[in-house]
Amino acid sequence: MQLSLAYSPCPNDTFMFDAMVHGRLCRTMQFAEPALMDIEHLNGKAGLSEYDITKISYAQFFNVKDQYQLLHSGSALGRNCGPLLIAKRNIDLYNADLTVAIPGYHTTANQLLKFAFPHIQHRVELCFSEIEEAVSGGKVDLGLIIHESRFTYQQKGLIKIADLGEIWEEKTGSPIPLGGIVVRRNLDDKVKREIDGLLKASIGYAFHHPEVSLPYCRSHAQEMDDEVMQSHIHLYVNEYSVDIGKDGMEAVRILGESILERKISDKELRSFFI
Repeated sequence: MQLSLAYSPCPNDTFMFDAMVHGRLCRTMQFAEPALMDIEHLNGKAGLSEYDITKISYAQFFNVKDQYQLLHSGSALGRNCGPLLIAKRNIDLYNADLTVAIPGYHTTANQLLKFAFPHIQHRVELCFSEIEEAVSGGKVDLGLIIHESRFTYQQKGLIKIADLGEIWEEKTGSPIPLGGIVVRRNLDDKVKREIDGLLKASIGYAFHHPEVSLPYCRSHAQEMDDEVMQSHIHLYVNEYSVDIGKDGMEAVRILGESILERKISDKELRSFFI
């Protein structure tokens, strides 16, 4: 069986998937050449059910939960790792006329913006890598940054206005559920479990043999320097990436309830995962 696979070129994803896609693990299943693309493009492809296995924003998962299930491994979820609102200068966040550049309408970052500042309505969708420039150039008042932009915005003379992850943690007490890996719901349960086990093993391999996995990360990190790349991996690949656990699943429930505007039972929550 050859399965289609998609994830982002960000270092946390390439770090996690390296051993799995480059034959460093014993496995029986085959994967097509992975498709690498920006998270919002991945969200859109998931909406079309295009791939068997794909990275997805947790916020987008609730739009495709009938077609996909979440793996227990592969999450970008944790504490002190949420999206930031940045600007050129101090700004009043309760000004109703503010315009903010967001990295995609289906991203968890956008959902966290709604959660923290629901009154901010003027949003401009840009690729995450274009947001700092849009703020610097005065095209928007605020930028909602994710990924490696967390480590570079200050070098460009920009300042942090709010940490949306910090607000989420203060209000919910839960870690921040940014993104996860989903598989087609209609795949055989044994196949789903094997995929989950392979990814978990791939992450473990990368942790134990970073010198093997880092060249793959570097090849897709574009102009990112090694220090930023390493910081990116250390921030987004953690114990929740190995296994989401009860705390992580509870964070997904809280996010889902904020999106669906209803309670999610334990049974329904379990059905979201393989």
